[in-house]
Amino acid sequence: MIALKITNVKQFMAKLLGGEDFDSFLLEEATISTYNTFMIDGHQNRDFYSTEEWEDTELRPYELSTWKKLRPICFELIKGKRTPTAFRFVLHLIPEQIASILQTGDTAVTPQQVRAFVLNIKYDGTTLMLVTGTSFHTFLMDKTPDTLWDNAVRQFLAKQDISYEQM
Repeated sequence: MIALKITNVKQFMAKLLGGEDFDSFLLEEATISTYNTFMIDGHQNRDFYSTEEWEDTELRPYELSTWKKLRPICFELIKGKRTPTAFRFVLHLIPEQIASILQTGDTAVTPQQVRAFVLNIKYDGTTLMLVTGTSFHTFLMDKTPDTLWDNAVRQFLAKQDISYEQM
């Protein structure tokens, strides 16, 4: 787990909300505080779908909604002349990319053992922080996946030309 302070908040927000840079993520939850506090649960609602739709893995491939789908809603809640007082996004890397992260290092951990590679994005009114995390289905002694995910996030930010300071 690492904590990274984003040094150019405006640039980061343009990439997060206005571009496709983070579209390889799923949204677990979002909290946005402006004139109200808005909360979004990224878990898809079973009651909304028919049984056939719910079981259709092409229509609904993930338990969580994609960031790409919810990004415009979050953008609408944040945009305007005034800066939000706070927000928090909990993003998960899409499962298809977990194997490629694990392959970059020497670990016996399999993609099936990893529940999620998580990216927490938190803004408190002045500072924007990213905190990485790894969730497993069971307890594992091997912390190599944590390090691999941390390195992958640093590489991702460099590729997107997002500047940060490691805390």
